[in-house]
Amino acid sequence: MYRPRIIPVLLLQYKGLVKSVNFKNHRYIGDPINAVRIFNDLNADELAFIDILATKEKRTISVDFVKNVGEEANMPFSVGGGIRTLEDIRKIIEAGAEKVILNSIAGENPGFVSEAADAFGSSTITVCIDVKNDFLGKEKVWIKAGTKSINFNPVQFARQMEESGAGEIIIQSIERDGTMEGYDINLIKKVAESVSIPVVSLGGAGRWQHIIELNSLVSLNGLAAGSLFVYHGERNAVLVNYPEREKILQLFKQNFR
Repeated sequence: MYRPRIIPVLLLQYKGLVKSVNFKNHRYIGDPINAVRIFNDLNADELAFIDILATKEKRTISVDFVKNVGEEANMPFSVGGGIRTLEDIRKIIEAGAEKVILNSIAGENPGFVSEAADAFGSSTITVCIDVKNDFLGKEKVWIKAGTKSINFNPVQFARQMEESGAGEIIIQSIERDGTMEGYDINLIKKVAESVSIPVVSLGGAGRWQHIIELNSLVSLNGLAAGSLFVYHGERNAVLVNYPEREKILQLFKQNFR
């Protein structure tokens, strides 16, 4: 039985893990390498790390950090944050990451996505598309940690990224980020149906039912979340968690379309 990848997305700030709500109000979660060890023990499918300050501070996610993750992780992982050159990508891949996640540079210079795909292969290049409504209520793509919009709606931009050679798209609702109230299903569905490359959902998952619900309605390559894998209980106590593979298989088998 096919099932999508289940991917914890971990945010880095000042060498620590944090969790946000609507890209704001960041709460310290813990040590990232310790989290990698826990996810190793829990047999996570894949991990994604994003340095949320790298673009603002005009730097790239630490290559030393990527090496440290590569030395610990038993699963594939991708990283993003401030990546702007082919040399950045080369160093990150050599340090052990399977893929890089592009955001601001893709919005500012879509041609860079083509250059990166040509140099390293489409399977190495993921573009994260952050989406929220502008003051007129229109869906727009945002870059620079959700502080600047570009003149694309999510479907237009997803198609352009596919044409540019991206191998995968992460579609993320800024307005659902950290709310734990469920994915923006309409947004994810229309983007997934507009492209033929793999699409990963992100933003809003707080319960396993949210993942099962989305999977029952949209065919996706991956289902990602942050809060779901670092919080536990009604008071959101910090607890790095991930279900056993047998439980995941049972959940998807029970709800297989």
